[in-house]
Amino acid sequence: MEYKLLYALRSGKNIKLIYYIKNMLGMLIPNIFFQMQLRHKLASLSDRKDKDYILYRVNYYNKLLPGAILPESVPALAEHKLKGHKVYIYDTRCYTRWFSQQLRLNLCAGDVDFVPPIPSISKNRLITENNGNGVIMKLNKIRHFIFVRDKKKFTEKKDMAVFRGKVTDKEQRIKFMKMYFGHPMCDLGDISRDTINPTWCIGKLTIKEQLEYKFILAIEGYDVASNLKWVMSSNSIAVMPRPTCETWFMEGTLIPNYHYIEIKPDFSDLEERLQYYMAHTDEAQAIIEHAHEYIEQFKNKKTGTIDIPSCIGKVLQDDRTTLIIGSIITSLTFSYTGNQAPYSL
Repeated sequence: MEYKLLYALRSGKNIKLIYYIKNMLGMLIPNIFFQMQLRHKLASLSDRKDKDYILYRVNYYNKLLPGAILPESVPALAEHKLKGHKVYIYDTRCYTRWFSQQLRLNLCAGDVDFVPPIPSISKNRLITENNGNGVIMKLNKIRHFIFVRDKKKFTEKKDMAVFRGKVTDKEQRIKFMKMYFGHPMCDLGDISRDTINPTWCIGKLTIKEQLEYKFILAIEGYDVASNLKWVMSSNSIAVMPRPTCETWFMEGTLIPNYHYIEIKPDFSDLEERLQYYMAHTDEAQAIIEHAHEYIEQFKNKKTGTIDIPSCIGKVLQDDRTTLIIGSIITSLTFSYTGNQAPYSL
């Protein structure tokens, strides 16, 4: 118990207790306080210098076309209750409370490894064609959005790759561990409670401890690799196959060997890729700088990255029409990309 507490305080990850207290207190604010500001927030987009960039982000997350229909069985916002997946309910509610609670929304909570059959809000979606029913919002941000200040230079770090993560039931991670556990260029460990191989359990590492290594593996589990954001904000380099899922971080726009080091899906070229970038530190440093540039758009409060309404998509509707309300993309800014007027109070 003492070890778990010390690790939680030292891990470098967000503290969930603070998150829950903040959200419970926020729930005390009446919805009408936000709804009265909606029209002003929508109108403010036209005066922003970054309007085109905002609309680019809106249309990336939200690919639905006008006329999308939700089944009558989809619950109204007022019917979404705090039971199970509380983090997803809290994160969604900070956006939906700006609207009439009679509007309907389908929420796909958790890890989504399929294309929803109806327009749905989700934390992630597959990077594939015809994935428009999955509208991405910044959900489970307490776990997925962590950035670091790394003072150690790339050249001062260990010439190794590190991985710490849950492996059980995650096919790609199991395959990777079988191939490289014990490899002299890798420090790997499984932190699953019910590990399939006890020899893989060699102890957790804090984020700070992982930053001692030049290379940090970002291997997808059920969906995205949740460590990718903080790795790309550091002076280490993310090493991974091309992503198959994306979140608010827009993983589908990352450029291989520009933002991260790409390895083959079967992991067979890992050693070759690590050795190359250990010998070509100038190219490694360029990747780090490109990753930092990419990260900046998610740190800017005015582009929607810090605990503020992000993207709600064209998936809320009332009983009379398909209500396409656009996307909340930055700092309480809404925009609308369809042909209908946005919802008016």
